[in-house]
Amino acid sequence: MSSQIVRSLKPIILNKIGKNKVILIFGTRRVGKTWLVESIIKDANINHLSLNGEDQDVQVLLSTRTAANYKRVLGDAKLLIIDEAQVIPEIGKILKLLIDTFKDLTIIASGSSTFDLSNQTGEPLTGRSLTYYLYPIAQVELDKQENALQTTQNLEERLIFGSYPELFHLSSLAEKAQYLTELVKSYLLKDILMYENIQNSAKLLELLKLIAYQVGSEVSIDEISRTLGISKNTVDRYLDLLSKVFIIYKVGGYSNNLRKEVTKSSKWYFYDNGIRNAIVNDFRLLALRNDQGILWENYCFSERIKKMEYEQQSTTYYFWRTYDQQEIDLIEVNNGEILAADFKWGNQRKKIPGFFAKNYPQATFSVINKENYLDFIL
Repeated sequence: MSSQIVRSLKPIILNKIGKNKVILIFGTRRVGKTWLVESIIKDANINHLSLNGEDQDVQVLLSTRTAANYKRVLGDAKLLIIDEAQVIPEIGKILKLLIDTFKDLTIIASGSSTFDLSNQTGEPLTGRSLTYYLYPIAQVELDKQENALQTTQNLEERLIFGSYPELFHLSSLAEKAQYLTELVKSYLLKDILMYENIQNSAKLLELLKLIAYQVGSEVSIDEISRTLGISKNTVDRYLDLLSKVFIIYKVGGYSNNLRKEVTKSSKWYFYDNGIRNAIVNDFRLLALRNDQGILWENYCFSERIKKMEYEQQSTTYYFWRTYDQQEIDLIEVNNGEILAADFKWGNQRKKIPGFFAKNYPQATFSVINKENYLDFIL
């Protein structure tokens, strides 16, 4: 099925080809970057050259930064593809020389982590690059493949196994659990261990497990530091690195500088439910679990981010809480408009907290449940 799914980024990127830009595509390993680029190449109908940054011959080929060398490398290609570009030394300078020299060239550079590629390409490519993020398959991308009944029937499976592309080729739940477990063991932390010189992958996995159990709750760096026996600075660094390989993302507290509002705490969510469940090694059906609320909140939050990102909306996300425990799961700020939402797996009703309603009368408030969630994520 995944081969039939049109990724939301495809038409966006196709529209940028031929405009002398470096197109940066970030996304975790196995999220479908290679398939996306191959699909774009097929439809672009343009002479292209594809290179793999992990190939040492490619690194040597590009290391001679002269226009003459790059002219020989490109030949008549008008589209240059560089996969895993973050591996190539001084990739930022290479991309800058290429895009400045060849005015009819478009470059697509993909990477599975932002800490190398963005650090190397940020300043040299100012004004010359466009950055996009590819996530596990979004419900908004599945909408054309499923009818309403199928979407309803598949919801529980997506809450448990997530939506990495390979899962759509696996028929049994056991195969899906095995795939996700192997993905976590073999690929998830590869970039961090390779490029950041971190030897202790066990601490990273322990940290991820602690975060997995605290999805939707405020995270105490002090508590994690004591539990893992590592410094607070190390905890902060590890969390930052895990966000840069698109495993988790941080949500801060929202405030209009009112004294009762909590602002210094943070929550962390997973981009994919299946990865979260693989980390805690729990793929049981929902009826057998006590974390349905966590899975629901993580799923709805992440699907909303995918939707807004693919619509190219400039959106910022927060949670909201006061010191007397009035709280809202999601605050979304988009062009000055405030959307507030709580996520409820059951049919519980909740009124907008009084302090929030009084101080943010312009905000809209919704409770997102199984009856209305598709309106929120599509």
